[in-house]
Amino acid sequence: MAKIRLLSSAGQAAEFLRMEIMNGNIRNIMPGVLRLERELGINRKTVDSALYKLEKEGILVGQGVGRRRKIVLPKGAASVRSLTIGILIGDRSDRNVDYLIELRHELEVVGHRVIYSSKSMSELDMDQRRIARLVKRTSVDAWVVVAGSRDVLEWFSQQDKPVIALFGRRRGLSIAAVGPDKAPCFAAATRSLIDFGHKRIVLLARPRRRLPVPGAPEQAFLDEMTANGIKVSDYNFPDWDESIEGLYSRLEKLFSVSPPTALIVDEAGPFIAVQQFLAQRKLRVPQDVSLICTDADPVFAWCPQSIAHIRWDSVPAVRRIVRWVAKVAVGEKDLRQTYTPVEFVPGDTIGPAVQR
Repeated sequence: MAKIRLLSSAGQAAEFLRMEIMNGNIRNIMPGVLRLERELGINRKTVDSALYKLEKEGILVGQGVGRRRKIVLPKGAASVRSLTIGILIGDRSDRNVDYLIELRHELEVVGHRVIYSSKSMSELDMDQRRIARLVKRTSVDAWVVVAGSRDVLEWFSQQDKPVIALFGRRRGLSIAAVGPDKAPCFAAATRSLIDFGHKRIVLLARPRRRLPVPGAPEQAFLDEMTANGIKVSDYNFPDWDESIEGLYSRLEKLFSVSPPTALIVDEAGPFIAVQQFLAQRKLRVPQDVSLICTDADPVFAWCPQSIAHIRWDSVPAVRRIVRWVAKVAVGEKDLRQTYTPVEFVPGDTIGPAVQR
């Protein structure tokens, strides 16, 4: 019978890092001690000991004081090539979101080059043909597509170049994907409004979420309304041009005849625009209109009123994409679609329906 090999904390950390290196999840340069301490949840002394073990094995080579250690793959280990990863953004503002900044950092740390698309899909009017032309003239090894529409992701699924969808209308397509499953939270948010007596509830979703048919979260909203005896129509799920002018035009029409008592707004940008519209009309939240945002945003922490919103953890999504890129780098195909945990967070922006 083989003996059980009991490892010290440093030994366990060294073995974990060794496997990450051999699997291609860490390449070229080993992350710094402080970062490893934070991510592995162990103290600095243990990290130092683990790195020293890997240096003795010849897997790591020191490059001087203050410089991170170089990774040297053992002979016979599969060679991992450095890739150029293109991030096709949905909106120009996506460049500044925290999880894409973290994703770029994580990929560059392990030796990949990351570039953003020269134009966002919104700037190209989510036109599949224009997006295809942009993609074809951009030299990358693989794509990360952020919040793609159905026809855009269908087109990507038919291409030879590896692609992973971050959010977007990816269900049922032969394409790798990751993102939050918001459908149950859309239903929970809708139900919370109905429990407060709201019936004139409007979901303001971007065209990519409505067309050609409602996405799973949007359908969950419609189904929850119907299940509670509320007849849904274009009033509850209206069409609008994806611009500030288009949004304000739709809001003007909504509030001119039968004002909604509650609005569920897709993403933080349009949500803030809706808040300004209501303030201009001197409509109070939630006394006159209840508000829910379908996403979280750091700016919400600065609001004296806690914002009712849907929250998800971006860390698993970033890790999933980094692992997917590692597989692409060694020629492994990965078309799995994974979903990250989601939570509906009630806040001060929802309350009883006003009686008109």
